[in-house]
Amino acid sequence: MKSHAVSVPREYPDSQAARRPRAGARGSTAAASTPFVEGYLPALLAQAHDRIASEFHAVAAEHGVGPSEWRVLATLASGEATGISRLAQIIVMKQPTVTRLLDRMQAAGHVQRVPHDGDRRITLVSITERGQQLTDKLVPLALEHEARVLAPFGAEGADALKLSLRQLIGV
Repeated sequence: MKSHAVSVPREYPDSQAARRPRAGARGSTAAASTPFVEGYLPALLAQAHDRIASEFHAVAAEHGVGPSEWRVLATLASGEATGISRLAQIIVMKQPTVTRLLDRMQAAGHVQRVPHDGDRRITLVSITERGQQLTDKLVPLALEHEARVLAPFGAEGADALKLSLRQLIGV
Protein backbone atom coordinates (compact mmCIF):
# COMPACT_ATOMS: atom_id res chain seq x y z
CA MET A 1 0.00 0.00 0.00
CA LYS A 2 1.47 3.32 -1.04
CA SER A 3 1.72 5.99 1.63
CA HIS A 4 0.74 9.54 0.75
CA ALA A 5 2.66 12.12 2.69
CA VAL A 6 0.65 15.19 3.49
CA SER A 7 2.60 18.35 3.98
CA VAL A 8 1.11 21.23 5.89
CA PRO A 9 1.88 24.56 4.27
CA ARG A 10 4.07 26.65 6.52
CA GLU A 11 1.90 29.75 6.18
CA TYR A 12 -1.84 29.71 6.73
CA PRO A 13 -3.01 33.27 7.21
CA ASP A 14 -4.96 32.58 10.39
CA SER A 15 -3.26 29.54 11.82
CA GLN A 16 -0.59 29.91 14.46
CA ALA A 17 -0.26 26.13 14.53
CA ALA A 18 0.81 26.02 10.89
CA ARG A 19 3.70 28.37 11.71
CA ARG A 20 5.02 26.21 14.55
CA PRO A 21 7.80 23.71 13.82
CA ARG A 22 6.55 20.20 13.15
CA ALA A 23 7.30 17.55 15.74
CA GLY A 24 10.55 15.89 14.81
CA ALA A 25 11.57 18.65 12.40
CA ARG A 26 15.23 19.65 12.46
CA GLY A 27 15.99 22.27 15.02
CA SER A 28 12.68 21.83 16.83
CA THR A 29 12.37 20.80 20.42
CA ALA A 30 9.59 18.75 21.90
CA ALA A 31 8.52 21.71 24.02
CA ALA A 32 8.40 24.07 21.03
CA SER A 33 6.52 21.73 18.72
CA THR A 34 2.78 21.37 18.80
CA PRO A 35 0.76 18.87 16.79
CA PHE A 36 -1.18 20.47 13.94
CA VAL A 37 -4.56 19.44 15.38
CA GLU A 38 -3.94 21.38 18.58
CA GLY A 39 -4.32 24.58 16.58
CA TYR A 40 -6.78 23.32 13.95
CA LEU A 41 -10.22 24.84 14.47
CA PRO A 42 -12.36 21.79 13.52
CA ALA A 43 -10.35 19.61 15.91
CA LEU A 44 -10.57 22.18 18.70
CA LEU A 45 -14.33 22.58 18.23
CA ALA A 46 -14.85 18.81 18.19
CA GLN A 47 -12.80 18.34 21.36
CA ALA A 48 -14.57 21.20 23.13
CA HIS A 49 -17.97 19.84 22.09
CA ASP A 50 -17.11 16.34 23.23
CA ARG A 51 -15.89 17.49 26.64
CA ILE A 52 -18.72 19.92 27.33
CA ALA A 53 -21.53 17.81 25.89
CA SER A 54 -20.45 14.58 27.59
CA GLU A 55 -20.49 16.33 30.97
CA PHE A 56 -24.10 17.41 30.52
CA HIS A 57 -25.17 14.19 28.82
CA ALA A 58 -24.32 12.40 32.06
CA VAL A 59 -26.75 14.73 33.87
CA ALA A 60 -29.44 14.18 31.24
CA ALA A 61 -28.94 10.42 31.47
CA GLU A 62 -29.83 10.60 35.17
CA HIS A 63 -33.25 11.77 33.96
CA GLY A 64 -33.53 9.01 31.35
CA VAL A 65 -32.68 11.27 28.42
CA GLY A 66 -30.00 10.38 25.88
CA PRO A 67 -27.86 12.90 23.99
CA SER A 68 -29.98 12.89 20.83
CA GLU A 69 -33.24 13.14 22.76
CA TRP A 70 -31.81 16.04 24.75
CA ARG A 71 -30.90 17.92 21.58
CA VAL A 72 -34.46 17.49 20.27
CA LEU A 73 -36.06 18.52 23.56
CA ALA A 74 -33.75 21.53 23.92
CA THR A 75 -34.57 22.62 20.37
CA LEU A 76 -38.31 22.34 20.97
CA ALA A 77 -38.22 23.79 24.52
CA SER A 78 -39.58 27.16 23.39
CA GLY A 79 -42.81 25.44 22.43
CA GLU A 80 -42.51 26.40 18.76
CA ALA A 81 -43.12 23.58 16.28
CA THR A 82 -40.19 22.90 13.96
CA GLY A 83 -39.96 21.10 10.63
CA ILE A 84 -38.10 17.82 10.61
CA SER A 85 -35.53 19.08 8.07
CA ARG A 86 -34.77 22.14 10.18
CA LEU A 87 -34.65 20.02 13.34
CA ALA A 88 -32.14 17.68 11.68
CA GLN A 89 -29.99 20.66 10.75
CA ILE A 90 -30.08 22.12 14.27
CA ILE A 91 -29.26 18.87 16.05
CA VAL A 92 -26.67 17.89 13.42
CA MET A 93 -28.16 14.55 12.41
CA LYS A 94 -29.30 13.09 9.12
CA GLN A 95 -33.02 13.34 8.49
CA PRO A 96 -33.71 9.56 8.35
CA THR A 97 -31.98 9.18 11.72
CA VAL A 98 -34.04 12.05 13.14
CA THR A 99 -37.23 10.43 11.84
CA ARG A 100 -36.43 7.20 13.72
CA LEU A 101 -35.49 9.18 16.82
CA LEU A 102 -38.79 11.07 16.66
CA ASP A 103 -40.67 7.76 16.36
CA ARG A 104 -39.15 6.67 19.69
CA MET A 105 -39.74 10.05 21.32
CA GLN A 106 -43.34 10.13 20.12
CA ALA A 107 -43.90 6.63 21.52
CA ALA A 108 -42.50 7.89 24.85
CA GLY A 109 -44.92 10.82 24.77
CA HIS A 110 -42.26 13.55 24.53
CA VAL A 111 -43.01 14.93 21.06
CA GLN A 112 -45.81 14.92 18.54
CA ARG A 113 -45.93 15.39 14.81
CA VAL A 114 -48.35 17.99 13.50
CA PRO A 115 -49.23 18.97 9.93
CA HIS A 116 -48.00 22.28 8.53
CA ASP A 117 -50.92 24.65 7.95
CA GLY A 118 -49.69 25.96 4.61
CA ASP A 119 -47.78 23.03 3.11
CA ARG A 120 -49.01 19.44 3.39
CA ARG A 121 -45.56 18.14 2.39
CA ILE A 122 -44.08 19.46 5.62
CA THR A 123 -44.47 17.74 8.97
CA LEU A 124 -43.77 19.79 12.05
CA VAL A 125 -42.64 18.46 15.40
CA SER A 126 -43.71 19.97 18.69
CA ILE A 127 -43.02 19.14 22.29
CA THR A 128 -45.81 17.54 24.34
CA GLU A 129 -46.76 18.49 27.88
CA ARG A 130 -44.84 15.47 29.15
CA GLY A 131 -41.80 16.45 27.08
CA GLN A 132 -42.05 20.03 28.32
CA GLN A 133 -42.14 18.89 31.95
CA LEU A 134 -38.96 16.91 31.38
CA THR A 135 -37.35 19.83 29.55
CA ASP A 136 -38.34 22.22 32.34
CA LYS A 137 -36.27 20.05 34.72
CA LEU A 138 -33.28 19.81 32.38
CA VAL A 139 -32.95 23.37 31.05
CA PRO A 140 -32.00 24.88 34.45
CA LEU A 141 -29.43 22.11 34.89
CA ALA A 142 -28.08 22.82 31.40
CA LEU A 143 -27.82 26.52 32.19
CA GLU A 144 -25.97 25.77 35.44
CA HIS A 145 -23.58 23.52 33.53
CA GLU A 146 -23.06 26.18 30.88
CA ALA A 147 -22.34 28.80 33.55
CA ARG A 148 -19.65 26.54 35.08
CA VAL A 149 -18.07 25.94 31.67
CA LEU A 150 -18.06 29.64 30.77
CA ALA A 151 -17.05 31.00 34.21
CA PRO A 152 -13.32 31.11 33.39
CA PHE A 153 -14.07 33.43 30.45
CA GLY A 154 -15.98 36.03 32.45
CA ALA A 155 -19.24 37.54 31.20
CA GLU A 156 -17.67 39.49 28.34
CA GLY A 157 -15.51 36.60 27.21
CA ALA A 158 -18.45 34.19 27.32
CA ASP A 159 -20.59 36.58 25.27
CA ALA A 160 -17.74 37.05 22.78
CA LEU A 161 -17.25 33.28 22.47
CA LYS A 162 -20.95 32.70 21.80
CA LEU A 163 -21.07 35.56 19.31
CA SER A 164 -18.03 34.17 17.47
CA LEU A 165 -19.58 30.71 17.30
CA ARG A 166 -22.89 32.12 16.03
CA GLN A 167 -21.00 34.03 13.34
CA LEU A 168 -19.10 30.88 12.42
CA ILE A 169 -22.28 28.87 11.89
CA GLY A 170 -24.17 31.73 10.30
CA VAL A 171 -26.89 32.23 12.91
